Formats: sequence, C-alpha cells, structure tokens
Amino acid sequence: MVRRFMIFGRFQPFHKGHLSIVEWGLSNGFDEAVLLVGMASENYTPRNPFTAGERIEMIRLGARDWGLPLDRIITATIRTLETSIGSVYYVLSYVPRVEVIMTRNPVISRIFLDAGIRVVKPPVFKRHEWRGERIRRLIAEGDPSWRSAVTPSVARFIEEIGGVERIRFSLASD
Repeated sequence: MVRRFMIFGRFQPFHKGHLSIVEWGLSNGFDEAVLLVGMASENYTPRNPFTAGERIEMIRLGARDWGLPLDRIITATIRTLETSIGSVYYVLSYVPRVEVIMTRNPVISRIFLDAGIRVVKPPVFKRHEWRGERIRRLIAEGDPSWRSAVTPSVARFIEEIGGVERIRFSLASD
C-alpha cells in the first residue's frame, strides 16, 4: 500500500514552511503527500486573498523550486467548512486514502484523532518567519522581505497575478 500523509491548510500563500513539512514527510517513510487546499470557496479577502486554483499553482511552482518530485504530491480542494468530527469524514472523501494527517493545530488534531486518524506533529520550521499571516502583512506594508519566505517562482507568480495589489487593497478596505 502507498503510504500517504495529508496536510490540510489554506496555503495563503504556499511558503517555505509548507515545503519543509512536505519534504520532511517524504523523507520520513511516506511515498506521497496530499495537500488539501481548504477554504477553497473563499478568496479575495484579507485572510484568504488567493483563489484555490492560484494556491494549487503555487504548490506546484514551490515544489519545483524546492526540488520535490511532483509525482509524489497530490493536490485537492475543499470548500469552507465548519470544524467538527463530521467534517473529518467529508474531508477524507475528497482525497485518496491517507495514513496520517500532519498538523500542529490542536483543534484539527483532536477531531482527526477522534475519527481514528493518526496525527503527526511535524517539526517547526522557522515558524516566526514562514507564516502566511506574517507574509501577507509584509506584502501589505510594502516590505520586500516577504519574498524570502516563498520560493522565487511563487514570488514571481504572486506579483504576476496582481497578488501584491490584491492584498494591499483587501487589507486597506478591511
């Protein structure tokens, strides 16, 4: 059987912390990583500025830059859900079979554990630097250091799609 782990996140944007977790999982006995893009039905907001499709593209660009094999990464999307044990079964119906969910979120951990899914807490990789909220704030403030938290292709992509302006506009109107 193929050993898979899942990371369930918003990926707003997909950054080096996410890549580090994928790399860690793939180098620790797992064959494939399933990246489930959550809150796919919300975009163009301060907290979720990018569309689901844009986030999938960032995942692929970032993985290529990081040297991760795309044939070992599966992406899927799921609409915005309330957090409950019932949502675990709904989430799992959107992805191939997974052995483990990797998360540091205590609420997500609890509901998956209660549903009988093994939870692994991945190591923390520069969380103070590589955090979506921080990256979006730096972008909004016009601080170019945000680019160091994502790969070069992801930074170019964010700029090409007007992501910088989108974040600044959505935060200014918030």
